[in-house]
Amino acid sequence: MSEIVLSVTGMTCGGCVNSVQKVLTALPGVQSVEVTLTPGQARVVVDPARIDRAALVQAIVDAGFGVAG
Repeated sequence: MSEIVLSVTGMTCGGCVNSVQKVLTALPGVQSVEVTLTPGQARVVVDPARIDRAALVQAIVDAGFGVAG
């Protein structure tokens, strides 16, 4: 397992945090997710053989948020 930390942009409330957490948790290969509003961040523990950073970023973007860096 490995941890990927993403800077999430566009989150303004707890509902946003829940939305990001929900889309990431639903992805195959994701073991755990911790999303915080301040700072806008998602810490995701993944199985690197099943999912990569690009797939996580795409899921966040598809949910209407952004990823910095």
